[in-house]
Amino acid sequence: MKRNLKYISLLFVVLLASASFTAAQEKYAKLGANKIHYKNYGKGKDALVLVHCWTCNLELWRDHIPELSKRARVVALDLPGHGLSDKPETTYSMDFFADAIDAVMKDAGVERAVLVGHSMGTPVIRQFYRKYPQKTLALVIVDGAVRPFGTKEQREQFTAPLRGPQYKEAGIQMFAAMSATLSDADKERVRTSYLSTPQYVLVSSMDAMGDDALYAPDKINVPVLAILAKSPFWPADTEQFLHSLAPDLTYQMWEGVSHFLFMDRPKEFNAAVIAFLDQKKLLK
Repeated sequence: MKRNLKYISLLFVVLLASASFTAAQEKYAKLGANKIHYKNYGKGKDALVLVHCWTCNLELWRDHIPELSKRARVVALDLPGHGLSDKPETTYSMDFFADAIDAVMKDAGVERAVLVGHSMGTPVIRQFYRKYPQKTLALVIVDGAVRPFGTKEQREQFTAPLRGPQYKEAGIQMFAAMSATLSDADKERVRTSYLSTPQYVLVSSMDAMGDDALYAPDKINVPVLAILAKSPFWPADTEQFLHSLAPDLTYQMWEGVSHFLFMDRPKEFNAAVIAFLDQKKLLK
């Protein structure tokens, strides 16, 4: 009898934990005339805020949220122009994206955040830190850049195919190269997200990422975790350069992963983020 009661109690705890995750709040924040879609997991004034990459959406974090939300409140958003957020015909600057994060945090009642930014999400969260330093506890860079790749001419050559009628094919080829080690299901998630993003959004946001002002060498005076995928794109002095910007840096370079390294190794990624939070005593 006691054994049965113990089993029933354990089952109840498991079901309760599962229910608390599946009952996540799905909401919209207002930024001017625009609605910004987000999902909230948990309570508290501080939160882990997940920011996706170019032409993707918050659903790419779905395999990470159950574990991360055990450690802290988690908020994941669709940046303007992406996912279920509004897609106005406007300039998709990193400032616009940073203001969208702020709007979501205000709507969710979050006062301070550890911001996780994948790829384009990195200049987005860095711009958020510049604009809202008092709301920034720490930054997590996920295979994202803090200095521009190549010259303006080289970046324009890279972007040019996205401006033409064959932009869908160009983007599919681009993502195929960047997601080579992902499962077929995850590759399809990335591909579908890209094809769902309007051309004017993807071109404008790509152009905005090339703004040299984003990569000014001003200091990042909060803890930073940088997890990068080993690649010839990263210069040999990448770790040294990051240290020059962020004195309180935790640096990792992973081998055998794609640009979507957090999807390649979700358990390892979650463990790295949680270890960083614990080490820096963040989101207690």
